[in-house]
Amino acid sequence: MQKQWEWAKQPEKLNDVEKLKIQKDGLDIIEDIQQYAKTGFESIPAEAFTLFKWAGVYQQKPKEDGYFMMRVRIPGGELSSQQLRTIAKIGTLYGRDLIDITTRQALQYHWLKIEDMPDIFNRLAEVGLCSFEACGDCPRQIVGNPLAGIDGHELIDTRPIVDQLEKTFLMNREFSNLPRKYKISISSSMYNPGNAQINDLAFTPAVKVLDGEEVLGFHVWVGGGLSNRPHLAKQLDMFIRPEQVVDVAVGVTTVFRDNGYREKRHKSRLKFLVADWGAEKFLQVLTELIGTYPTRGEDKTVDWNAGYYVGVHPQRQEGLSYVGLNVPVGRTNSQEMFELADLADQYGSGSIRATVSQNLILPDIPNEKVEQLLQEPLLRRLNPSPKQFVAYTVSCTGNEFCNLALTETKGLMHNVAEYLDKELQLDNPVRLHINGCPNNCGQQPIADIGLLGGKVKTSAGMIEAYTMAIGGHLFGEGRFNTQLKGRIPAGDVPSVLKQLLLFYKENKLPLENFTQFVDRLGVEPIQERLDQILNQVVAS
Repeated sequence: MQKQWEWAKQPEKLNDVEKLKIQKDGLDIIEDIQQYAKTGFESIPAEAFTLFKWAGVYQQKPKEDGYFMMRVRIPGGELSSQQLRTIAKIGTLYGRDLIDITTRQALQYHWLKIEDMPDIFNRLAEVGLCSFEACGDCPRQIVGNPLAGIDGHELIDTRPIVDQLEKTFLMNREFSNLPRKYKISISSSMYNPGNAQINDLAFTPAVKVLDGEEVLGFHVWVGGGLSNRPHLAKQLDMFIRPEQVVDVAVGVTTVFRDNGYREKRHKSRLKFLVADWGAEKFLQVLTELIGTYPTRGEDKTVDWNAGYYVGVHPQRQEGLSYVGLNVPVGRTNSQEMFELADLADQYGSGSIRATVSQNLILPDIPNEKVEQLLQEPLLRRLNPSPKQFVAYTVSCTGNEFCNLALTETKGLMHNVAEYLDKELQLDNPVRLHINGCPNNCGQQPIADIGLLGGKVKTSAGMIEAYTMAIGGHLFGEGRFNTQLKGRIPAGDVPSVLKQLLLFYKENKLPLENFTQFVDRLGVEPIQERLDQILNQVVAS
């Protein structure tokens, strides 16, 4: 019998999804899917599709065709070659060979049918994977340092903590009915590869002297998130030891579960509770629940690498290197994953890592084998030495499959990157992100240049067009980019970006990156240049 929560006592104040969750826990849908697989797509009641997310499954566009997208949890982004082969096999059998890497280190299928689900669930379970709670109002995929355990810039190997968090939250009905989606990040790297500030709950490296001894641990951030109202997380005034992470995570999640907003779905994320309460009140309520912790220590985050690792780099283990591979706009296929699993076994330890930049890493390569690995045919496309713009481009799924997206994204952004790589070269890379809707799966608010898709009416009818935002980053406390005025027709995006980047190249200081350029120059001169470019587009 489902537990009766306090908020359920006044259902008239709840949104429709909350009312549905009172009647049925989202995790119950997993068993229901087994039955729907026997009775077929037409037998699925409309309200059930809302709960499919707890199984990690969304309806694919167009909904009436009966295909699904599935997201597979990859905690911390680490996979074994055996797991990758299973993922590739599922893609071959059911997903038309298509596999996407997400901005949360997960893997994603398309073209699945309801009849396929039981076998997919079983195949994933046989290798210790699942899609459950990869979506839904619950703790989702845990992100972090893709180099955990091999990183010379990390304080603590966070893999055991990720494992403990996964075991604590996954399929736990105490936390399967949160007010909204809930995302956790943990990393002890000094370069913030888990994008802490855009997560509901995040742990970043810190040290503090306690009882005369310097202790390695974490600082705690709460209330970050993107979507159409992005918020940067706030750091709580507390320091925790590694063994206390799970207790604190349970405490924060409990505060959200019991106090988060359930009236209006668009204001139900933890970020809205934190914004209303403030970090001090949130910590006070948390302390009443889990007890007192020491105050903040010394932050050990020194920079932000945005999750990029392309190229060959030394590991903390002497004699070994990792090789970061570029996966253009995060899209790959089953054949490439089979080949990558073979390379991981042949050259490394059978491990593969995924990054928040939609790329992959082959770790544990003996230095004497690196050159041979670099000659492998697969690395011609999954290139460890990609051209600059292809290397730093991130894209959401777009309207090819997503019911929310208004525009196509992956094909456009791949073409844009290839065009820019032919047309200009910069001293510093510029991070380009694209979203097909305001939900920000492509994380465009933190991009150097972010593109947000929409529709615009022209004399020729409605066309796809993009607004541009500049200057986002997650250095320090972080800053979201600033939206510029004007809409760019999709067909003009490559040339408009080229001209704007030429303006950057011609006016920047030596070695000045794009963020520094925006800070120094300000938004207004860049807006003026964009206006000039768009006027030329209209005139032509």
